[in-house]
Amino acid sequence: MVSEIRKGEGPKFESTLRTRSNTIYDEAVGCLRTGDKKETRKFLSVAQARTFMQTVAIAAKTRRFLQEELHTSIRGLFYQLKFTLGEDIDEDLFTEQGESNALIEDLEVALNVKREDLHLTTDRKGFVAGSMKIKDKFGGEETTIDLSRQGRSGWSVPSDVDNNMEIDSLDADFVLVVEKDALWQRLNEDKFWREENCLLVTPKGQSTRGTRRLLRKLADKKLPVYCLMDCDAWGWYIYWTIKTGSMNLAYLGRDFAVPEAKFIGVTMSDIKEFPFLEKLTIRAKDVDVKRAEEMMGYPWINRHKDWVRELKLVLKTRKKLEQDALQGERLTFVGEYIKKKIENKEWLR
Repeated sequence: MVSEIRKGEGPKFESTLRTRSNTIYDEAVGCLRTGDKKETRKFLSVAQARTFMQTVAIAAKTRRFLQEELHTSIRGLFYQLKFTLGEDIDEDLFTEQGESNALIEDLEVALNVKREDLHLTTDRKGFVAGSMKIKDKFGGEETTIDLSRQGRSGWSVPSDVDNNMEIDSLDADFVLVVEKDALWQRLNEDKFWREENCLLVTPKGQSTRGTRRLLRKLADKKLPVYCLMDCDAWGWYIYWTIKTGSMNLAYLGRDFAVPEAKFIGVTMSDIKEFPFLEKLTIRAKDVDVKRAEEMMGYPWINRHKDWVRELKLVLKTRKKLEQDALQGERLTFVGEYIKKKIENKEWLR
């Protein structure tokens, strides 16, 4: 853009089009990604001048963050940018954070970087326990974190697990992702990660960017990734977001997806083998039924007969099952359930 301005030309930049119509499922890698359609943003355009200026303002701010080696949240960036354009112009550069959030994504796509690379942090929710050590360079100091010595709390996954952070040592046979923190705590108390030599991860609901990126890095180290979720709309969504990525972040592709992930439960089919679960089912809500119907229409899901069978079972019975029900018979049963599922390869892909 600087070169274009020096030549007396209007500055512009090209970016991949981030629309649902340009989001595709890449069968070769097993995840959602953006297609090849491009769009050009121009400064000398009445329709684009404001957003062009806003995007460049974000770029300038993040460049300063990099130079100063400082980080902030996307909310912090919004306040850094929320200033008046001049004494005689009663207009803010940004009036709502939603404006800047969307343009951060545009910048990620245009520069082919992650927002974490621009020193922008996001929420932290995930926790991990297991035999892994992390080397973390932060605030001018380097710290080695032993995830096997984090007690009942576990290690809190930061928003950026790439820059100035690396896996120092790892001794695990697989990764177990548990949707809910309460069940993660139950397994952590039993030292399930030590007995089964695994990494125990909870995203505490929907996975944050940091947790999804960490799972990708662990999968790259050839560790199987097994997921224990609720048998309902929310549990399915969390699993498939981990597995194929999300439409909103399709531009990040495989970097934030784990196509190798396997769903070990809970499923409605579990009731046949564990009859006590029949008493612990819950009536499915309309959102659960609608979600099951939608999923059966996704080509990356309906190609798997086992998933179609499970979804049809939910639609037929109009019931759902939460992972917490595995504690109904006795608290330690959940560990036995997980071991049996993995040993017998009883999972949905």
